[in-house]
Amino acid sequence: MSNQETLRSRLLGIDGRGYGAYKSIGGSYSFGRYTLFIDHVQSDPFAPPSRLRVRVDQRLASFPSELYATTPRRIALEDYLMRQFGRAISRHARGHRGTGKSGLITIGHCGQEILERTGAVVNKEYVEIRFNVGLPARGRTITGREAVRIFFEEIPAIVNESLFYKSLDAAALKQQVELVEDQEFLRAQLDERGLVAFVANGAILPRESGVSDLPLTPGRVIPFQSPPELEVSFELPNRGTVTGMGVPRGVTLIVGGGYHGKSTLLRALERGVYNHIPGDGRELVITVDDAVKIRAEDGRSVEKVDISAFINNLPHGQDTRAFSTENASGSTSQAANIVEALEVGTRLLLLDEDTSATNFMIRDGRMQELVAKEFEPITPFIDRVRQLYEHLGVSTVLVVGGSGDYFAVADRVIMMQNYIPLDVTRQAREIALRHRDERRVEAVGTFNRITPRIPLPASFILEGRAKVKARGTDEIVYGHMDIDLQDVEQLVDPAQLRAIAEIIKYAAKHYVNGERTLREVVLAVLADIDREGLDVVSPFKGLHPGDYARPRVQEIAAAINRYRRLQVRQQL
Repeated sequence: MSNQETLRSRLLGIDGRGYGAYKSIGGSYSFGRYTLFIDHVQSDPFAPPSRLRVRVDQRLASFPSELYATTPRRIALEDYLMRQFGRAISRHARGHRGTGKSGLITIGHCGQEILERTGAVVNKEYVEIRFNVGLPARGRTITGREAVRIFFEEIPAIVNESLFYKSLDAAALKQQVELVEDQEFLRAQLDERGLVAFVANGAILPRESGVSDLPLTPGRVIPFQSPPELEVSFELPNRGTVTGMGVPRGVTLIVGGGYHGKSTLLRALERGVYNHIPGDGRELVITVDDAVKIRAEDGRSVEKVDISAFINNLPHGQDTRAFSTENASGSTSQAANIVEALEVGTRLLLLDEDTSATNFMIRDGRMQELVAKEFEPITPFIDRVRQLYEHLGVSTVLVVGGSGDYFAVADRVIMMQNYIPLDVTRQAREIALRHRDERRVEAVGTFNRITPRIPLPASFILEGRAKVKARGTDEIVYGHMDIDLQDVEQLVDPAQLRAIAEIIKYAAKHYVNGERTLREVVLAVLADIDREGLDVVSPFKGLHPGDYARPRVQEIAAAINRYRRLQVRQQL
């Protein structure tokens, strides 16, 4: 390890030279209160920025051990430090100066969710932050004196303000750590209480806009209030008693007029698989952690999925017990999405009529009378939804705006009226009884088994210098093939996609052997992450790993399932 003056001397020594001379500053440097690691130096000003780490000995950082004593608490603390480091950047860094990314200091952006990330590490020995710096230049000429300002003025101010316990708002930090602990505790209690979700009274569900995940401004929003029939209370470790609406296992409908809050409630439940920051409004909207949002997804590829419970007897005799297509329709894609979610494990399906294929969801009595069942290959979801719960233990929450036939199969009906939920189960059942002869159940047999699939190694061979990377929250590039994830709605952060891209590559190298099922492959990777940290999937071993956030089993599998070169065999 060198001292900080060595770095200063090197920067001044290469001032005015060609950009490649920056390579000489790689290594580690002692700055007294912290150590600076320059793990990767960018090749030119337009290349991805240089990767740096700052490590502070815990004897100096002085974070109380109770703040990171458990995994949820540690993740909450690391998230808090990343946010504080980012805010300190905005206060102390001068920003862009020069060519390309020159002068930019950046750290992974944290949204409303609290995710396990590679951007920070806290343990009993040290606190570490991983970030990026665009090394400054004019054209491709090094501006060494500007680099000295970055390393000796801006970064020290950022570090001093964000990585020492005494510099932080201890009350706000404690609030976030305790909130995450309460969220995890509540989620763990759902099964015991026979629930799949909980929405606290006073929660703020609407978002600021369709393109913002921030809560709607107070005064313009009606806080959530549970109907009395569904109200439950929990005693949390830190917050104490919290009361709100419990969503029971089974089949739950959310109904109501347009713009009264149906989809808003469902979207909150979708995001309830994640923990949220204080002030988000959805801090105590908690959903079982394996819930999956299901929608139609025209055009996606499907590889040997048994969708026969929903679609059978296709024209030309196509076998739907191992259904494959490069261009799925709305109904076949929705059927595949459900079966794939069941294959990797879920206790709760979330559906919205607005994003579903109409012919997949329902065939009413009039259409049944006109088009005989022998000419209709689709068994609609309405005729399988109870079997999903009764035979497979999988609950459903479904937003319905126009199909009252679902009243007959629902355990609970919640009506949103001016953003206020009302329990209208009794009225819905009475209506269902009056209209029970209008349609016939079309399901044949029971839906009680999922056929696992085994991914084949040949699917994932990368040729030559082909790489994997992510683009935003919508797309992964694996080799020369794009994986479209724009309709996988529970991906919330680009860093999750970056992690999934590396996870697929890591899984292909270590666990895809033609014997393990898709679920077994994904769980094996996540077991490595549990044991060694999310850094384990990074190609940069022992260095700045990159900006990754942990995805769930469900989204990893969703990406693999949408990979158009995927080859599988069924485990029969």
